[in-house]
Amino acid sequence: MTNNIKPMIGKVFNDIADAIETGQFGEKVKVGITTMGSELGIDNIVKGAELARKRDNSIEVVLVGPKVDSNLKQVVVDTEEEAYNKMEELLDSSEIDACVTMHYNFPIGVSTVGRVVGPANGKEMFIATTTGTSSTDRNEAMILNGINGIITAKAMGIPNPTLGILNVDGARQVERVFKELIDKGYPLEFAESARADGGHMMRGNDLLTAVPDIMITDTLTGNIIMKMLSSYTTGGNYEAVGFGYGPGIGEGYERIILILSRASGVPVVANAISYGADLVRGNIKSIIKKEFDEVNKYGLKEILEKNKNDKKTTKEEEVIVPPPEEIVTETISGIDILELDDAIKEVWKAGIYAESGMGCTGPVVMVNEAKLEEAKDALCKVGYSVDGRSVC
Repeated sequence: MTNNIKPMIGKVFNDIADAIETGQFGEKVKVGITTMGSELGIDNIVKGAELARKRDNSIEVVLVGPKVDSNLKQVVVDTEEEAYNKMEELLDSSEIDACVTMHYNFPIGVSTVGRVVGPANGKEMFIATTTGTSSTDRNEAMILNGINGIITAKAMGIPNPTLGILNVDGARQVERVFKELIDKGYPLEFAESARADGGHMMRGNDLLTAVPDIMITDTLTGNIIMKMLSSYTTGGNYEAVGFGYGPGIGEGYERIILILSRASGVPVVANAISYGADLVRGNIKSIIKKEFDEVNKYGLKEILEKNKNDKKTTKEEEVIVPPPEEIVTETISGIDILELDDAIKEVWKAGIYAESGMGCTGPVVMVNEAKLEEAKDALCKVGYSVDGRSVC
């Protein structure tokens, strides 16, 4: 017992000295970073880690990689594979709270939420998601991406984040699911596009000005967005802006692992470490459980399963003869490109002639002016959300 007293007293005095120096009381947040694999070299990663530590002394940065000349704590390994194994070991034993790495194979069901800076105004925005795969079904993945974005934003101190959906294939179907959740009571606020016609579909302008707190997209598109918004000033070989591709989020997933591009420069490396520390402070693990419990209470799993079953249902293709042609000058928006042909057939079934078209904001159903409202009703009754209408 006596032999342990001196080290314990020494630790207490060291902790007090650190707290006085930094203004931070309590244990430091321990964030690891693997140093191998960068296209810009190990030194680039180390400098970024040292910058993160210099900016915030309440973070203890742990380097996982070959021995280097640095005052930061180091866990020495010789290969990338060893580094990933050691990273997992340190996380699972709680020797570090989070870790940043440049490549990692997440399980299916986990994807990362990037954090960028809008070049038009400097506003921050979360891109959901940027690596990993929330689901093997594209639309289901985008829905889960949105939940992952909400979790991340809440962990970063935004209690009621706004959600926007990038105008890509499947976006309207994703919007329908979120509207259904809202109708059932799930607390969610959509962002409105800054374009004159508004709506929840986000376009390029909204991306550049970071209109929503969270931008939902498919992961491959999100990955491209991250690359462009991080390196548009450097030609692409050096990511100079933003916070990296973010933490892997998924229901039941416990490790806080954040992803960096192999082209991440010193500022982004430092920002990614700070991002990880902030997520730990925001108690992201408990928020993951709480948010999935909440959204499942409002029927998310049942909605996703229903959509899967609808896709599996097979029936003979109906032969639908279109009504006689007539002049079509009015448009109905809100139809996803993947559902446009089916939507046209539903209008035909109602005895109304319709054609497909492509407007500035996406696909449209074109009908005669006198039959516009009748056509909208026909689509609404079979489940389409047209021009913002979710209830017929």
